[in-house]
Amino acid sequence: MRKRGYYKKKEFVGDHAYGRIDVARFINYLMLDGKKTVAEKVFYGAMDNIKETNKEDPITVFERALENATPLLEVVSQRVGGANYQIPREIRPERKFFLATHWIITAARSGKGKPMARKLADELIAASKNEGSAIKKKQDMHRMAEANRAFASLLRRRAPKQQ
Repeated sequence: MRKRGYYKKKEFVGDHAYGRIDVARFINYLMLDGKKTVAEKVFYGAMDNIKETNKEDPITVFERALENATPLLEVVSQRVGGANYQIPREIRPERKFFLATHWIITAARSGKGKPMARKLADELIAASKNEGSAIKKKQDMHRMAEANRAFASLLRRRAPKQQ
C-alpha cells in the first residue's frame, strides 16, 4: 500500500498588465481549451469596457464584484442514520474565490448576442452593484444554508491523519 501524498498548492505569478495574482487566476478560470491569449483579450477588453462606461478604475470594480459575489457558507450533503442532510459549513478561502469567479463567468457566458468582453464587463459591473446572476446565486446558497441551520450540529469534523 502506498503512502498517502499531499497536494502541493500551485504558486501563481501575477498577470502581465496589473501584476495581480487574483487577475491571473481569474483569467485562468476564464480560459477554454488552453487558449490563454483569447482569455486575456476577453478580460482586458472587459476592463477597457468598464473604464469607458463607468469612468472608474476597472480593478476597483473587479475587486468589488468579487467581494460581493463571494459566499460565506455552503451546504454539504452528509449521510446520518440513513438520511441525507444538507449541512451548512464555512468555505475555505480558495473555494470562495473559485465559486465567485465561476458564478461571474458562467453568468457572462449565458448571455447571448454580445461579444464575451462586453458580457463579462456587464456582469462585473452588475456584481459590483450587488445585482446580477452571480449575486442571485450567492443569495440562493446563503438562503439554503440558513434554512438548514438546524442541521449544523450534525457536521462531523474529521481531523487529517498525521504520520
